[in-house]
Amino acid sequence: MEYEEILGVFAHSISDSSFSKGIPKPKTLIKESESPTVGLENKWYLWVNETEKIAVFSIRGTVPNQTSWLANFYSAMIPAQGKMKFRTDYTFDYSFSKDPNAYVHVGWTLSTGALAESLLPKMKELTQRGYRDFIITGHSQGGAITYLVASMLMEMNDAGAWGEKIRIKSYASAAPKPGNLFFAYDYENRTMGGWAFNVVNAADWVPEVPFSIQTVNDFNETNPFSDASGFIKQQKFPKNIVFKRVYNKLDRPTKKSQKNFEKYFGKMAGKQVLKTIPEFEAPPFLESNHYSRAGTFIVLQPNEEYKKRFPDLKEKIFQHHMLQPYYFLFKKQFSE
Repeated sequence: MEYEEILGVFAHSISDSSFSKGIPKPKTLIKESESPTVGLENKWYLWVNETEKIAVFSIRGTVPNQTSWLANFYSAMIPAQGKMKFRTDYTFDYSFSKDPNAYVHVGWTLSTGALAESLLPKMKELTQRGYRDFIITGHSQGGAITYLVASMLMEMNDAGAWGEKIRIKSYASAAPKPGNLFFAYDYENRTMGGWAFNVVNAADWVPEVPFSIQTVNDFNETNPFSDASGFIKQQKFPKNIVFKRVYNKLDRPTKKSQKNFEKYFGKMAGKQVLKTIPEFEAPPFLESNHYSRAGTFIVLQPNEEYKKRFPDLKEKIFQHHMLQPYYFLFKKQFSE
């Protein structure tokens, strides 16, 4: 089973027996190399099947320090196409979608840009060695970045970056929401037919974040909500006064919440980013916080045996997020 191999890649990319306990090593893949630690504590690991010419890039998830967590909290939205400056000699020119309405998470875009500096040369080397099948994967924060790395590579593939087309498959695992609904639409359209998965433990809270706020500005252009003034003016007094009052009561709180999220998780978090990457410049933030899940979901549903082994414990907020509960549910659901 592919995901069982992927779990083995997550577990055995680092030398930590507590992290890998109970999860077997991959049977068909060997670890070939890894990137330096870059950006906000970001890193990739390369595993390969030399015989079948399959390359797996595993994106590391959050590690227990403030810099790594900053990549998650820095969660304002930016366009899915743009430029992001890291240094005088490195600007990340990115494209995750051609849809101008597609927005993505600024912190994970930063992580993608930091990783791309070493990942793209490695991709070129692998294609020169005859590799045409690539799997992009990651657990938790690594899963969120997986969406963006895979999207970047699909855009490059369409543009003929490696001459002959390559095949790109993504396995996000326990991944949070990477962007807005229009990013999800485009991602799912491009990967339909079994080329993009997010494996989720239904008891895990991480896939439920970031917070999503939908305002009237987050709809398609043709809709009855974005500009209700015309409808309200057509109403006779006092209905027009009542409708306007009700509309404002519904509209203003969501817009205020969005602005607060942009202020704290965009502008203020961005000041902390500059302490780690002094020359960093992000694209302008967008007035949106409408995060949506993306990809084809494989849901691991906890049963009574699982609940006894992994009970809800307030003092263990990652009880359902670690690799062991995912492995337990996967084996129960797909091997019995």
